Amino acid sequence: MKFNFGTGIVIAMGLFMVFILQYVIRVQVNPKFDNELVTENYYQQEIEVDGRHDREVAALKLSRPVGIEVSSEGVVVSFPKEFDYKKITGKIFLYRPSNQKLDFDIPISLSSSNLLIPNTNLVDGRWDIAIEWNYEGSDYRNIDKLTVK
Repeated sequence: MKFNFGTGIVIAMGLFMVFILQYVIRVQVNPKFDNELVTENYYQQEIEVDGRHDREVAALKLSRPVGIEVSSEGVVVSFPKEFDYKKITGKIFLYRPSNQKLDFDIPISLSSSNLLIPNTNLVDGRWDIAIEWNYEGSDYRNIDKLTVK
């Protein structure tokens, strides 16, 4: 077999493809390179976009919005005082954009119009919070971004 220019190009292309392929395999197999999604149920959540939007608009129309504050003890969620806190149900979702493993949700269980999420559950940094709640058959959704220090 003669080694000429065409053979050299084919060998060089083959070596380049093997070189790139080994990087692709390394990134897919090595747990150090995390390939996680923002959410596991991405398509299901996209189907529910209109409903979420309607709940967000309903929350914006409230005379007093839900208050979300970061304090030294944790995150304080304050529901409107004109609502009977015993009739408020729902969930609070906390998303960590940089690490899906830290995401968690909390059922809303109130003994006053305020709910405290303790700092023990939160790592310093940015969090996205979504509060899905219901009061006497009306659904609401509040979203915000937090920085915990």
